[in-house]
Amino acid sequence: MTIDVETARHISTLARLKIPEDQLPSVANDLSKILAWVGMLDELDVTGIEPLANVNDGHLGWREQDVVTDGGQAQAVLANAPSQKADFFTVPKVVE
Repeated sequence: MTIDVETARHISTLARLKIPEDQLPSVANDLSKILAWVGMLDELDVTGIEPLANVNDGHLGWREQDVVTDGGQAQAVLANAPSQKADFFTVPKVVE
């Protein structure tokens, strides 16, 4: 499929791109090359390959092993606080 200058102009309007008139033939040629490359994918034999709805469908096993082991040290953390009340940092009021 080839893209002519008029189609490239229409695509640029839909995409809200300001493409100068003298560059439209180059853009049309580039879009035609992109469509030709994508068209080559039709030649691939994909029988037996499951469609992929999301690249993250795989299982990230390493996240299951991510466990916090050094919690429960509120007093050690609060020792660095410039101001504290009970087990919380106190900060100046920002919104009146």
